[in-house]
Amino acid sequence: MASQDWFDKDFYAVLGVSKDVTPAELKKVYRKLARKYHPDSNPGDAASEAKFKEVSEAHSVLADPEQRKEYDQVRAMGGGARFSAGSGGPGARGGGFEDVFGGMFGQGGGGQRTQYRQPGGGGGGFDDIFSGMFGGGGGGFGQTSGGYRGFGGPQKGRDMTATTTLDFQTAIVGETISLQASNGKPMKVKIPAGVHDGQKIRLRGRGEPSPDGGEAGDLVLTIAVRKHPVFELDGQNLRVDVPVTFAEAALGATIEVPTLGGDPVRLRVAAGTPSGRVLRVKGRGVATKNGTGDLLATVQVAVPAHLNDKAREAVEALAAALPAENPRDDLIARARA
Repeated sequence: MASQDWFDKDFYAVLGVSKDVTPAELKKVYRKLARKYHPDSNPGDAASEAKFKEVSEAHSVLADPEQRKEYDQVRAMGGGARFSAGSGGPGARGGGFEDVFGGMFGQGGGGQRTQYRQPGGGGGGFDDIFSGMFGGGGGGFGQTSGGYRGFGGPQKGRDMTATTTLDFQTAIVGETISLQASNGKPMKVKIPAGVHDGQKIRLRGRGEPSPDGGEAGDLVLTIAVRKHPVFELDGQNLRVDVPVTFAEAALGATIEVPTLGGDPVRLRVAAGTPSGRVLRVKGRGVATKNGTGDLLATVQVAVPAHLNDKAREAVEALAAALPAENPRDDLIARARA
């Protein structure tokens, strides 16, 4: 939709660029001018504010391929025709700055005028109108909750979220999986080794495209990992509970411990090993770019649920032969302290 006063304005001259300027060069020039003339950088300077409006108007037209083509055609007519922004009835106003931006904010041609205010004014001012265009939100143009952010540039596309469920083995070794994007197209995603249940992976540029040619949003992928019947992930280490008999724990023994995806390894259980002691197998954990973890085997002394008469007599004889001491004395003393 051509603006009536496009005949009278040389947007190329306003931005100081040639008529064959590329989109990338145009964006670079606009950002520089936007920073220079923005009211936040020139509080109370009406001339700078007017210049910023002029620069923004020129950029909004030239950055849009369709509008730029129409603008060039209108200018080439040299005043031989007139286009209006609205339906063209009596009292309809010419295009101008309001018309150029009106469509962007849901206003028709010749509609309500946009108000521009300095920072610190009420809602609906200059900050609020432009914040959405440049990625700001609620904090004013060029502002974030942390302060000054800068000006200009296309708006980044929105982030998207997705969830995928992996087998334990896949989460440990890593794999490239296929997901379906929002547009229905398949998407390859590399899952690193050692991801945890509930971990989030941010995939840059895999979200929604920008509405005005800027950077695409990100895809935030939440990983769900199915539990393994034997192993648990602990950082780069793998944990496994290993039951041993009372005799093995008391007298010592060599036992076999399972590994993930490999043959069991043999471990020596020292005599007198208590339940809960952790035995470490170096290098049999998760292999990542930051190193390889260990296999941590936690000893669990298995108490027999049923004893025959002979076994009961043997245990009673053992109890009678052991020193008369209470293993809970230290626990009770520390609790009282």
